[in-house]
Amino acid sequence: MRATSARLTVGSLRELTAIGVVCGLSSLYATTLVCASTILSTMAKTEGGSVGLLLDVVAGVFIMIALFVAAVVISNGVDTVIAGRRTELGLLRLVGASSRQLRDSLVSAVGKVAVIGAGVGVVVGVAGAWIGRVLLVRRGTLPRVHYDVLPPLVLLGALAVVATAVAATFIGSRAALSSVTAVRSTRIVRSWLRDLVGAVLIAGGAVLLVGACYLGEQASTAGFVVAFIGSAVLAVGIMLGAGRIVPALVALAGRLVGSSPAAVIARKNAVSDPQRTTRSTIGLLIGVTLVTTIAGGMRALTESVHSWEGLSPDEVREAEQVLSVTSSVLIAMIAISAVIAAVGFVSTMSLTVISRTREIGMLRAMGFTSRQIRSMITLESVALSGTAVVVGLLLGIVLGAVGAQSLIGAMTDGFSIGLPVPALLAVIACTVALVAAASLPPSRRAVGVSPVDALAVA
Repeated sequence: MRATSARLTVGSLRELTAIGVVCGLSSLYATTLVCASTILSTMAKTEGGSVGLLLDVVAGVFIMIALFVAAVVISNGVDTVIAGRRTELGLLRLVGASSRQLRDSLVSAVGKVAVIGAGVGVVVGVAGAWIGRVLLVRRGTLPRVHYDVLPPLVLLGALAVVATAVAATFIGSRAALSSVTAVRSTRIVRSWLRDLVGAVLIAGGAVLLVGACYLGEQASTAGFVVAFIGSAVLAVGIMLGAGRIVPALVALAGRLVGSSPAAVIARKNAVSDPQRTTRSTIGLLIGVTLVTTIAGGMRALTESVHSWEGLSPDEVREAEQVLSVTSSVLIAMIAISAVIAAVGFVSTMSLTVISRTREIGMLRAMGFTSRQIRSMITLESVALSGTAVVVGLLLGIVLGAVGAQSLIGAMTDGFSIGLPVPALLAVIACTVALVAAASLPPSRRAVGVSPVDALAVA
């Protein structure tokens, strides 16, 4: 066995299961959108219309968003795997393996998992699209013409997923593996330039969003473009400064989980490694923000319809129906980003608990009960996911309101803020399920190991 084989680098390909699931979901999503746009394009050529071309454009945008979130999740997942195997990787460095060899081995392992995941996603997506098309043709919804079973763009989408996984692994592991040594260091070095650029971009994004609202009040068509650019600049700034922003918010949320011994340790664990805290939270924050932005923006538009002058009651109902359908379609298309982020969060929590086996064994030896260990892991999950969800909801509502204002500010009195109650309830329910999925399995695994065996882990 070579010193830099995948078994020594990542331990087992099962450590990369979450990456395979993310690649599978991304590939399934891209395949479904491509197949749907191909079917509609074929129908448009037969019966006329441009709905297929419109869906091509929309699908391209949402696929890029999903790939971006997948890249963040994969990069964070690789960093978590590296952090959990720092001792083993340090020993490999000690016997002569270079950081480049370790990185190449890791990239190769992730590439194999990504190919498998993307392949499964393509098969499931094509099969689902074929079944749906056959049913719609039999019902008479679609014309009986020839449809491509496997559009060429499907393979291009799968290759894009694999390339995204490989690139995210290469970029995400570069700094982490370069700093791996046989001697563990807990010192965290942050770049003041990165923080400064992040702060400048956050301020600049806020200014652009205010400007977008002003342009909307003046009925300028440039308002929405400025709002989009401002949101992108703000998002980049938040991601650059996430290493400081997210741990501070998690620490604040940790104070709300209680004062019991389990809660105190959960609070300290949640922020003990700021990099891990950021990795665990940022992907979920992005996913929730995207969903809430669309839901909040469409809700604000729907509520503003009643204030538009010159519309009859029938026209108001028709406008509300169109906006409701559009909102449902857009939320369904963007929700995959939140699902991908949730998979990454569950994986990160599981790997983190596994890496703390010795610490948990020490707590058990000191008198902590199995119930307290489960409570500690659950409360840590609540602090991390709760921070991501609350901040994502607030950001999404604000960005959605700004987007709506930039479009219809001149036709609406005041500043319309949309509160999409069904979407908010759905996010809260999904958060509860996410906490359970992220904490219960690893906590059962943690208390299943005896204190003696846990303390024997290096």
